[in-house]
Amino acid sequence: MARTTIRCAIYTRKSSEEGLEQNFNSLDAQWEACKAYIESQKHEGWKLIETRYEDGGISGGHLERPGVRSLLDDIDAGRIDMVVVYKIDRLTRSLADFARLVERFDKANCSFVSVTQAFNTSTSMGRLTLNVLLSFAQFEREVTAERIRDKLAASARRGLWMGGLAPLGYDPHPDPNTRELVLNQNEAEQVQRLFHLYDQHRCLGQVARQAELEGIRSKRRTFRSGKSLGGCVMSRGAVHSILTNPVYRGMVRHKDNTYPGSHSAIIGEALWDRVQETLIKRSGRRRGQGGPDEQAGSPLTRRVFDEAGDRLTPTYATTRGKRWRYYVSRSLVSGSETSSAGWRLPAAKLEAAVAQAIRNWLGIASERLLAEPSVETFARVQAGFARIGEELASSRSSIIAQLVERIDLKPGEMRLAMNPESIAEATGRPLEEFAAGALVHVEAFTERKRGVETVLVLRAETPNRDETLINAVARAHAWMAEWRAGVSLPTLAKKLGWTTSPLRQRLKLAFLSPSIVQAILDGRQPADLSLEKLLRTDLPLDWDRQAEVLGFAFP
Repeated sequence: MARTTIRCAIYTRKSSEEGLEQNFNSLDAQWEACKAYIESQKHEGWKLIETRYEDGGISGGHLERPGVRSLLDDIDAGRIDMVVVYKIDRLTRSLADFARLVERFDKANCSFVSVTQAFNTSTSMGRLTLNVLLSFAQFEREVTAERIRDKLAASARRGLWMGGLAPLGYDPHPDPNTRELVLNQNEAEQVQRLFHLYDQHRCLGQVARQAELEGIRSKRRTFRSGKSLGGCVMSRGAVHSILTNPVYRGMVRHKDNTYPGSHSAIIGEALWDRVQETLIKRSGRRRGQGGPDEQAGSPLTRRVFDEAGDRLTPTYATTRGKRWRYYVSRSLVSGSETSSAGWRLPAAKLEAAVAQAIRNWLGIASERLLAEPSVETFARVQAGFARIGEELASSRSSIIAQLVERIDLKPGEMRLAMNPESIAEATGRPLEEFAAGALVHVEAFTERKRGVETVLVLRAETPNRDETLINAVARAHAWMAEWRAGVSLPTLAKKLGWTTSPLRQRLKLAFLSPSIVQAILDGRQPADLSLEKLLRTDLPLDWDRQAEVLGFAFP
């Protein structure tokens, strides 16, 4: 009877990158131990697959690892019968992840072995042993994380600098073992100047413009690799970040708490208190008390660019206690000479247009995403796109920030560059399999003006129902019915809390032709037609002239 061959794959992992540059590192040691174990089982038909599945410098607390993904793909394809690891926690430290792996292994008739922990996953006792070992591995990981968090909190309470990039005005201590910031006198004077400018002007935009004129720039940093960053003109957001950083008051921040630091303060208490009080008063809301819009954020931040190559900045306006978000061209924010060419787009409508554009791309991209698709890979891409579509439908704001890398706007055209890493993760395919240009999508749109705002209407979006316009026409007909029933205009206006002038202005909407009303209900009105335009237009009584004046084209 022929002996069955068991194809064995070795998986190795190391959490940190320390020592990986050595000729013989921890990954090599794990490989050699596993290889020797497989050779000792040669009489059982075990045969080593030479492909190395390894992850260096990646935590075992999750499965988002290139080596694991490659291993699972080969298991699903039926190329592996046994996975061999040095220790079970090399494969995973999560009990939940382990349960999913065992289920996936079972479906592919694949088992695995730890060379230092004797068990066999084909038996119930082996599974029990694995569960116990993984429980302790997960416990060890959680205890280690708690210990690190406690150490950071204790260091902050002692006023020590917790590491990271030093802010403008300070440098790290020359001794790497000393957790303390050292004053940079030239930069400290720039920080003081920013605080005094805001105390004088009480406007972040004016402070940013004056700082640019005076040559105040962000901190210049040179890394060990020789790469340099910083030295840029500061935006309003960068100025705000400096003005609210308690490190300049001599404090150290850890999460929501601040503690007296061991470094010297740059800003005095009186100036600090005045600036903080002004920032709170001039904000549209008190910090920490934002509504749903704030919690949702502006997912397209740093992703949208106008035809001049400038970013559109997220901003907001507050009207009658309600907050309205926008994306605005930097030229409009700074008030430059080219401000007339900038964009001012309502955030929710732009995000909805981008989500619709992504859906349009999903509908055509599955057939051209892969350079050399097979039946299996094409099915996986379609399944991944289906999941993306479901996420778009359920949580549009959170998912579009992950899917889109850059959006370029110019009149009549929106160009989306999709994020290749996110698409690769969603489809389970490596980047090198993607066809050139498949991750770029161009969507045509028309512009609809509403005062100083611009709303983008994708040509693929039909119908384009304007609920504000529909409600205004419906109310006009209701008021007209009351007037014809004998209610006087002053009485009707008083009931609405208006004067008769705006009431007369809106009542003329009841004289729109039936064809125009039906087109508005169907969403077939011209892209630039808004309620504001209707109210500003002198409507002729002739229905054909109404269509001509308002831009309707009826057969």
